[in-house]
Amino acid sequence: MQPRERFIAALERTPFVGRVPHFELVFFLTMEAFGRPHFSQRVFGQWDQMEEKERQLHRKDMADLYITIAERFEHSAIFVILPGGIAKRIEELIRLVDLIRDRTGDRYFLIADGDATFSIPDGEHMMDFVVRMADEPDGLKHQAQTGVDEALQRAEILREQTDVDGFALCSDYCLNDGPFLSPNHFSEFVTPYLAQLIRGYRDLGFYAIKHTDGNIMPILDQLVECNPHALHSLDPQARVDIAEVKRLYGNRICLIGNVNCGLMQTGTEEQVVESARYALRHGMPGGGYIFSTSNCIYTGMPLSRYELILDVWRREGNCKLSTGESSLV
Repeated sequence: MQPRERFIAALERTPFVGRVPHFELVFFLTMEAFGRPHFSQRVFGQWDQMEEKERQLHRKDMADLYITIAERFEHSAIFVILPGGIAKRIEELIRLVDLIRDRTGDRYFLIADGDATFSIPDGEHMMDFVVRMADEPDGLKHQAQTGVDEALQRAEILREQTDVDGFALCSDYCLNDGPFLSPNHFSEFVTPYLAQLIRGYRDLGFYAIKHTDGNIMPILDQLVECNPHALHSLDPQARVDIAEVKRLYGNRICLIGNVNCGLMQTGTEEQVVESARYALRHGMPGGGYIFSTSNCIYTGMPLSRYELILDVWRREGNCKLSTGESSLV
């Protein structure tokens, strides 16, 4: 199976023989791995002043780096996000996706950024958001609906003009102690719009992966009811246990993640290995699991620790039977 085929099989919870797919939302350690700065470390503020030839060179360089990361670390999917300054330009996303597809064909599952629901407000806007929930709930709901409508319009353009497979919905809802909104408020201001957004993506033929860090357990039932294909990142630093999530909802949703990022930066090698093994042991049975960290490969994480969990995955992340039985013993 091609990496993209394995990724789709996992999203659809179809058991198969072979190694479970792997990907990371973002891989920031490009300087250490390849001697090349990550997109987020570059300045594209003068994009409009560049000649088209220069812009095309930047696009080719970004496409090449995405592919290089996927090839070196055996990712099955590529999350195609643009750097600041051009991040909201759909025409640039289309050009970049096309460059990657032209070079790789159907080898990789290509993901675009696609959330439109409210995330945890930043410190500057947090109080305003809370006040609006009490004093202006209809205005907030109108804003949420507008965001969904615009996201689905953008998805229709992508369906017509390029070859994206799905969307990662990356609004974060939770802190380590629980969701920012109470479950009741979440059901009022987020859940209906998340469900509508995911339904719209599915109707257009896309896959939907819902990402949120933190302790999702108080709203896990609502997230699952919104019917995404997969849930990422299953944050163990917030006491999210993949074994429990698999027991509750493994027959309804693909699980991605749960390898402890905090331990990868500050723990022992033994702790890192055990975290990777735990995620595989409890995620793989029955299918519907994609190996991943509980966030991303971020700046400051030792590259050697990422390579360590990949060694565990290569040795022990292999399904031997069509039932999804793993090679872990």
